[in-house]
Amino acid sequence: MSSRSLFSLPLLALALGSFVVGSSEFIIMGLLPEVAADLRVSLADAGLLVSAYAMGVVIGAPLLGPLLGRLPRRRALLWLMSAYTLGNLGCALAPDYNWLISMRMLTAMSHAGFFGCATLLASELAPPHRKASAMALVISGLTIANVLGVPLGAWLGQATSWRMTFFAVSAFGLLALLAQTLWLPSIPLAPRSQGGAWSGILRRPVLHALSVCCLSSIALFSVFTYISPLLRDIGGFSPSHSNAALLIFGIGLTLGNLLGGRMADKGFRYALPLAFGCSMLCLLGLYLFMHVAPLVLATLFVWGMASFAISTPLQLLLVEQAGESASLAATLSHAAFNLGNAGGAYFGGLWLSQQMGLDHLPLLGGGLLLLSLLVCLSLPRLRATRERFERQ
Repeated sequence: MSSRSLFSLPLLALALGSFVVGSSEFIIMGLLPEVAADLRVSLADAGLLVSAYAMGVVIGAPLLGPLLGRLPRRRALLWLMSAYTLGNLGCALAPDYNWLISMRMLTAMSHAGFFGCATLLASELAPPHRKASAMALVISGLTIANVLGVPLGAWLGQATSWRMTFFAVSAFGLLALLAQTLWLPSIPLAPRSQGGAWSGILRRPVLHALSVCCLSSIALFSVFTYISPLLRDIGGFSPSHSNAALLIFGIGLTLGNLLGGRMADKGFRYALPLAFGCSMLCLLGLYLFMHVAPLVLATLFVWGMASFAISTPLQLLLVEQAGESASLAATLSHAAFNLGNAGGAYFGGLWLSQQMGLDHLPLLGGGLLLLSLLVCLSLPRLRATRERFERQ
């Protein structure tokens, strides 16, 4: 596949699937007040729906990862998207809070497997100098979910019912399943080594990169989980203006993800420190200027870019460092990110339950970003991108 054909039907099918997964994962954050009111639980309890989803990813990754490594990627992706679509239908029909939290966890178990298989298939379809960009293109479905899926889902849930939002996600899941059935190619699996699925995961650089995945998500989701009440209650945004702010944040996520792919292809060694530093400044800006709407919107845009510029470089680094355990490493990267999602939602909820103040929540995220920055400084560089960069 040439660079001109990077936007191909198989990659479009994969991106559509990641759009569905991303919409289901993040859409709950724009509906926390509505879900809490309908199911008669506190805002902190509603926030645990984010943690339950994330823990489902964390549990599902090591359980499904070795199995998925033995299946052709096309077959694995079709099974995973089918399970995901049915799980979202179960969320829409949830009779109570306990059912909803259980269905969120069960649905999420296929999340890491889907992204692991999808990003690896994308890299296999792309030319060597565009592997990171192809992976970023697939992940862009997740970020576009924040541009379109989350605000539109929040609007739909507020105008009708949060259940209608999950019905809509299920419908898009069926569409993604059809596209993958028609367009994904069948690629034979490479011969397996005798070292076992976990042989490359326990290497120090792999564990190091996984820890950075986790820490970065803890920092992001300690604030982003509660972004809707933060904008409404502290910033004075109306529900419709809050949705517009989420749209701007999502645009930043999408551009940041694509920028991260380009930086990885070019071997830019300071991508991660720069992204973490920008994110820290953005959270400080939210804390200081939360009542100045134009500054809040600009800050959300830059924060979104910085937050997702790290994703593709980290995942490509994991795949390189894990060697023949690349399939499991790609799956575990999303488990690490979602473990951070759960941790971030938990620490943010703990902050609120201890009466530390919703308006001070960005300070918690800034401190966690500082820790992420310190941990990422000693990560190894991408071997393939470095070699390409030095030849240019």
